[in-house]
Amino acid sequence: MAFQQGLSGLNSASRNLDVIGHNIANANTVGMKASRAEFADLYASSINASGGTNTGIGVTLSTVSQSFTQGNITVTGNDLDVAINGNGFFELTMPNGSLAYTRDGQFKLDRMGNIVTNQGGQLMGYPTDAAGNRLSFETIALNLPTGGPIPARPTSGITAQFNLDARAVPAASVTPPTPLSTYGTSVMAYDAQGLEIPVGLAFEKVSTNVWNVYTSVNGSDPSTSTPFQLSFNPDGTLIPPTTPFSIQLASPNGSGVPFNATLELSNVTQFGTSFAVSNLTQDGYRPGELTSLKIEDNGVVTARYSNGQTRAAGQVALVNFRNTQGMAPTGGGNWVATYASGEPNRGEPGSGRFGSLRAGALEDSNVDLTGELVNMMTAQRAYQANAQTIKTQDQVLSTLLNMR
Repeated sequence: MAFQQGLSGLNSASRNLDVIGHNIANANTVGMKASRAEFADLYASSINASGGTNTGIGVTLSTVSQSFTQGNITVTGNDLDVAINGNGFFELTMPNGSLAYTRDGQFKLDRMGNIVTNQGGQLMGYPTDAAGNRLSFETIALNLPTGGPIPARPTSGITAQFNLDARAVPAASVTPPTPLSTYGTSVMAYDAQGLEIPVGLAFEKVSTNVWNVYTSVNGSDPSTSTPFQLSFNPDGTLIPPTTPFSIQLASPNGSGVPFNATLELSNVTQFGTSFAVSNLTQDGYRPGELTSLKIEDNGVVTARYSNGQTRAAGQVALVNFRNTQGMAPTGGGNWVATYASGEPNRGEPGSGRFGSLRAGALEDSNVDLTGELVNMMTAQRAYQANAQTIKTQDQVLSTLLNMR
């Protein structure tokens, strides 16, 4: 009887329409991967059924597979929107503690500073130092210090690069003597509380190829400080000092304990050109609040603070599977690992077979809307054709029953 074949065909066509409808409904869902219904024919199992006389008994839905091809990348400009360009999935720890994987990079910051999805899944990554160097191969939930300012850092080193005019005459050889303020520069240092400490450097030529360096802290008179000397070779390069130069700093309000900062002057020169400072930096800073963040192509999350500092807050980890078709979709743009998918393989974005990240962008659904509409019409015709086989079989049966 063809009723069974026709009924199985109707069920399969209906399931096919369900899959197509699901694809069309999610044509604008970020990171969504299109599905495809795959069918298999059915034959009665019998030892004596071999040969060419065994007719089939219908069709069955074999599986619903997903296409993990790359979707288009759309620029959004949101710093927390991230697209994967290539292979890999974001790893998430869901609110119930389970692990999930997604291509949907629409991340947010929760009140605790965690980077989370719309469903509350925490983005996992590698811990790093402030420079972005990975510290461990174990993944953790990425967190940004949004609860308070980062602490201040006292200045421990001052680096200066400048040229002293070789044409200058010794200060004491002229009348009146050359003022101490003729050659000088200044920089702002910081104490442990982030208070500003003005630091001044004044230079006085003593003799050929020899200069005195006077220091000023918190606006003090540099002439009252004990100078140290810079000696130069005949070619104008600095003769390295036997001991490092240092300067004692103190908090401007007297609240802190005085501390020393190293003066790095190895790049100072004495050439026959005007005095000029080409570089003057120090390594201290005041406290700072988080103002913005950026996710690099290699996954390093860089946080920017109001004090001008930038720090790495971790590195996004990507996960891949030997059999991505074996992953089970759970809704919300997430998949979970199964026995068929195998264990997850973690790595850095842009390394090996892992794709790179694109911050400020999202991966569109890979659904081909035009193709799905054509598939829908084909499935509809298949449904009608199977219904017609049932109708024809009914007419045949009716003819048999009405025979006299």
